[in-house]
Amino acid sequence: MGTEQRPTAGAGPLPAAGPAGAATMRAAVQHRYGPPSVLEPAEVGRPLPGRGDVLVAVGAAAVHPGDYFVMTGEPYMVRLAFGLRRPRHGIPGRDLAGVVAAVGNDVTALRPGDEVFGWSTTGTLAEYACVPADNLAPVPAGLSVVAAAAVPTSALTALQAVRDIANVRPGRTVLVTGASGGVGSFAVQIAKAFGAEVTGVCSTRNVDLVRSLGADHVVDYTTTDFTRTGKRYDVILDNVEARPLAAVRRALTPTGTLIPNSGRGGRWLGPLGRIVRARVLSGFTRQRLRPFLSVEKRQDLLTLADLLATGQVTPLVDRTYPLDEAPDALAYVGAGHTRGKVVVTV
Repeated sequence: MGTEQRPTAGAGPLPAAGPAGAATMRAAVQHRYGPPSVLEPAEVGRPLPGRGDVLVAVGAAAVHPGDYFVMTGEPYMVRLAFGLRRPRHGIPGRDLAGVVAAVGNDVTALRPGDEVFGWSTTGTLAEYACVPADNLAPVPAGLSVVAAAAVPTSALTALQAVRDIANVRPGRTVLVTGASGGVGSFAVQIAKAFGAEVTGVCSTRNVDLVRSLGADHVVDYTTTDFTRTGKRYDVILDNVEARPLAAVRRALTPTGTLIPNSGRGGRWLGPLGRIVRARVLSGFTRQRLRPFLSVEKRQDLLTLADLLATGQVTPLVDRTYPLDEAPDALAYVGAGHTRGKVVVTV
């Protein structure tokens, strides 16, 4: 599965508030698994950058399904990585955009005052976050901090699925399910930027929105089942996985590529069962069934910055919430019907 569904981890326990006078910050924290109400506003110690780190004053932080899964502790398999009985790390969030507040001794490419965007492993629903310098890139000129925060995880997943896994190029036909969602909205635009003929699948209320993203064709799933239209595609990026694998394969060309990319699934194993079935089937068909885990690469972040700067990709932001309303933001993401990204402003 792509990183849109990857849970968010922190690099250590919550920083202690420290003695009176020590630097602190506001953050949304959790000490147990559960619904969004487990998130509480708190004052915690401000992190200190290591030699290769950057301290970012967070302006905005996007949240995505992976953050929701870790907060709830379901599917249960996420607890193997993030704490069996309670979250090992207490500040949610991975994506961020903001201003460099301080840099470690080994950091030379960034300086205080620079606007940056990228991802952190120490949680981003806070006033400050420590980020390895290689996880950051300059915010493209003219892009707001809210729009920049919406980019990293979802757009990286879309880029690597479209470019690296599916090898999309001019003349290819690409179908994207969940085309109005976080990964889907980026995938439609990136596939178009690479010259593909793109079909987006969405609900009735999002048809015009998906068309505005550049989709050549839009399928309203409430009235049309794309697996039964007779149309076949070179690439299907399935961000919803509402149809059985056998049905989706009917809509794939004989040598086409199917990329399952949903983090949802059973309560215990989540998407693991579907991923295993796809891997097994791949050995018995000319079709390529390729669930994948995207990898954060600074070079890909820079590629996205170029696409943003040239206007080929525009982040789609559904709603913004202030930091104190982070539980509401995650509840909205958990409902599964976002249009683009949900961003928390700090």
